[in-house]
Amino acid sequence: MKLIIINGPNLNLLGRREPEVYGAQTFEDYFSSLQFKFRDVQLEYFQSNIEGELISRLQEVGYSYDGIILNAGAYTHTSIGIGDAVKAIETPVVEVHISNVAAREPFRHSSYISAGAKGVIFGFGLKGYDLAIRSFL
Repeated sequence: MKLIIINGPNLNLLGRREPEVYGAQTFEDYFSSLQFKFRDVQLEYFQSNIEGELISRLQEVGYSYDGIILNAGAYTHTSIGIGDAVKAIETPVVEVHISNVAAREPFRHSSYISAGAKGVIFGFGLKGYDLAIRSFL
């Protein structure tokens, strides 16, 4: 099974950014633990702060991978383009958010991605990525 985790803006700052919300672990360290835990899964990781790069990556893998785990960060609430890309590709997408977006600012309560996603996981911290991987197994 071939899966990719795609993270959007500011998620490269995990471990330093608002640790009370996002935790103290870097994503790179967490990703290594996922690779160890799911040794039978070919896991890849891509992160960008640039909306167009996220759309391009979705289009590149959206017809050949078994699953995409997408945390588009703040673009979740603003990017019609990312939402359209998720709807346009064949590979199923699970939308993940580290924090409980429903308990945060009102603008975070809506998603342009959810309508095209296989499912949505939020509020479980980094464990949400683990749950998303399991949803494809």
